[in-house]
Amino acid sequence: MALNTKSLKASGVRSGARAAVIRPVGRRSIKTVAAVADGAALGRKLRVAVIGGGPSGACAAETLAQGGVETFLFERKMDNCKPCGGAIPICMVDEFKLPMEIIDRKVTKMKMISPSNREVDVGKTLSDTEWIGMCRREVFDDYLRKRAVTNGAQIINGLMMKVNVPSNPQDPIMLSYNDYEGGAKVGIPKAIEVDMVIGADGANSRVAKDIDAGEYDYAIAFQERIRISDEKMKYYENLAEMYVGDDVSPDFYGWVFPKYDHVAVGTGTVVNKTAIKQYQQATRDRSQVKTEGGKIIRVEAHPIPEHPRPKRYQGRIALVGDAAGYVTKCSGEGIYFAAKSGRMCAEAIVEASKQGTVMAGPGAIRTYLDKWDRKYWTTYKVLDILQKVFYRSNPAREAFVELCEDEYVQKMTFDSYLYKTVVPGNPIDDFKLLVRTVQSLVRANALRQGDGPSVSFESKAPERVAA
Repeated sequence: MALNTKSLKASGVRSGARAAVIRPVGRRSIKTVAAVADGAALGRKLRVAVIGGGPSGACAAETLAQGGVETFLFERKMDNCKPCGGAIPICMVDEFKLPMEIIDRKVTKMKMISPSNREVDVGKTLSDTEWIGMCRREVFDDYLRKRAVTNGAQIINGLMMKVNVPSNPQDPIMLSYNDYEGGAKVGIPKAIEVDMVIGADGANSRVAKDIDAGEYDYAIAFQERIRISDEKMKYYENLAEMYVGDDVSPDFYGWVFPKYDHVAVGTGTVVNKTAIKQYQQATRDRSQVKTEGGKIIRVEAHPIPEHPRPKRYQGRIALVGDAAGYVTKCSGEGIYFAAKSGRMCAEAIVEASKQGTVMAGPGAIRTYLDKWDRKYWTTYKVLDILQKVFYRSNPAREAFVELCEDEYVQKMTFDSYLYKTVVPGNPIDDFKLLVRTVQSLVRANALRQGDGPSVSFESKAPERVAA
């Protein structure tokens, strides 16, 4: 919907001035802006809507607001608890200036547990100052949203219903949403017009659908939060566990990650989503000895993207985080990449708009995408290859766990994960690692033909209680 400049003049509002015109349409209200060409001076602040208040959206909103852009951050569930392992690399703490109080645990040890229950301790190469942070998403995301608001973003408790993509790329973008301000149970239909949109609304992105960004494979992540005794919790004080095997997932892994006063037990799969509860039970069975007697305080499930979408932008609309498909294979990591993509997209918009004073457009979004692909394409490709090699069968998983015992493998893995770079290795050590990899795969196949055992302690499932 383009703004009628004649009515602006008649009402005494100068075309190009900061638009604050609100029109009631039935139960709706529409805040409008004028059509402006890319690069043109605005005479007002650039207006950007960020859809989704997770790490990608909150970091995008914060960066935009700090950069002089009028920013609207939309989020429907302010207390959302996404089923997420909650692991963050140590580099994220400094890079995003995160306070230690939002980090529940500092993990310095990990156990990789094979299909035959062989346990390998991982983390021997970590220094005294290196660790993996564990957080609860409801705490982590809330902090980032509040910080965005502190820096000038306007938060709207609303559910996005439709992004009306204009036929003229210079026209404003109208967003239709239901407003739940004040904790209302029934949303009030409203609309707002903005210059640009950042879709940070997760794997089921409404924004992605409205720009026809294409389909992609997705995993179902299922997680139960289990409160265990203080004595058992001491075991997980700075320890995380990862289980691999066809019983816990045909293409991913099961996990037990420590939180503030409980553990998160979960798994995920792409290829057999209907069996997710069966895989979750197997993960719980295999960790039962250490979590026995625990009480389930929360059950969570959510789709997780498996690869980037075929299209990540259209016109002045961009996708970031899970909406863009930025979750790594093999490790399933997404928090850091979500926050980083939101920030990178916002930085490109701030720079192109000259701190919100001129119109930015597709050029700014392409700058963000080019930088992202140059920086992280190799990381995603390497992890994709690792998943295809080591998660394809139980013998391959046995070989993977065996390799994890190697200190060179641990050092390369942790250096890459903790500091978000693909670390170049020593050519001689890399060749030795290749030989060991082949030997492990051959030995595992020779020793274990077919599917690995499905382990079950046949214990009573933990009691379910209210959170």
